[in-house]
Amino acid sequence: MRWEERFDWQLFFSILAFIVVSCIALYSAQQSEQYNDPFVTRQLVFYGLGFIVIAVMMNFDPELYQKASIYLYIFGLLLLIALILAPSSIAPVIKGQKSWFALPGLSIQPSEFMKFFTIMMLANVISRHNGRFQGKAFTSDVVLLLKIIGVTALPLLLIMQQPDLGTSLVFIAIMAGMILISGIRWRVIVPIYSGIAVLGTTIILLALQAPQFLEKYLGVKEYHFGRIYSWLQPLKYEDSSGYQLVKAMRAIGSGQLYGKGTGEREVYMPESQTDFIFSIIGEEYGFLGSCVVLLLFFLLIYRLTFIAQRANSNFSSYVLVGIIVMITFHVFQNIGMSIQLLPITGIPLPFISYGGSSLLATLMAMGFAFAVTFHHRTYMFGDY
Repeated sequence: MRWEERFDWQLFFSILAFIVVSCIALYSAQQSEQYNDPFVTRQLVFYGLGFIVIAVMMNFDPELYQKASIYLYIFGLLLLIALILAPSSIAPVIKGQKSWFALPGLSIQPSEFMKFFTIMMLANVISRHNGRFQGKAFTSDVVLLLKIIGVTALPLLLIMQQPDLGTSLVFIAIMAGMILISGIRWRVIVPIYSGIAVLGTTIILLALQAPQFLEKYLGVKEYHFGRIYSWLQPLKYEDSSGYQLVKAMRAIGSGQLYGKGTGEREVYMPESQTDFIFSIIGEEYGFLGSCVVLLLFFLLIYRLTFIAQRANSNFSSYVLVGIIVMITFHVFQNIGMSIQLLPITGIPLPFISYGGSSLLATLMAMGFAFAVTFHHRTYMFGDY
């Protein structure tokens, strides 16, 4: 079979559509008098590098990635440790976070790449565990659960040291999603998830109704819950932590059904090219333009789901599910925080937000999806 027949054109054209949306939105952000950086040009450069990564990754069989997953995972951990130990000249503290290596002409955020490395490692652990323990038992379920938690906990603890709440939540979401598809029985999963939900709800209610209780017995100060307060009462905190949320909602709301048109922004949004790029889309292209973006993500996730279902190995299926969880959580959280559905966490919108590390890491994940399709084998009695 020729390469063009093995190439996933549907996935390719989905990414091209995101390039168009990203460049249009970044062009509007670039036109703001507050910015002089060539966002569109740099984003296209990142996309170009990402396509090179995809072209390279596509040529390797997914089985090779399973063998390399442990080495990539360790490499990612070493980068996160080096980030903590690095001097401020190499790893400066930006907005209270030490999350980037600042190299000459280039900034690298290791945690973005670590998401994909962790997904591969989790997929490797789950597939090998299920291959070894064919007969399901309570003990093997618990052992697998502890393995998944352990693999996720190592990078998660290092990222929390930066500290980066948004990225930490992504890792937790990936872990939760991988647990659900790992084969662990529901009688083990349901009590744990229910307990976490009850605990989280209780803490939020205490933060809202009795913050003095948390301060007295847990040592948690009231200002630690500033994101929650500004989320629920953004107008009250408009001059401080609620400023971006208020601006985002005004921008999206002012777009109404059809939007104001390209370059017709009226609501100034700080850092709109990164975490709040959806506010640009909502203001300039309205509800209909926002729906188009959501449709593109739906089609992408649908395609990834299709690839996962017909993958030739459990490892490949698990990796693709992890990628789906990662992208879905990013989209849900990013758009949700722009419309007050969720608290602000500083998570970029995949493929669209400006940022080299985030975009390259996402395209690296797409490179694996291309590799699964490119090396797909069909046998006489169906796919395998």
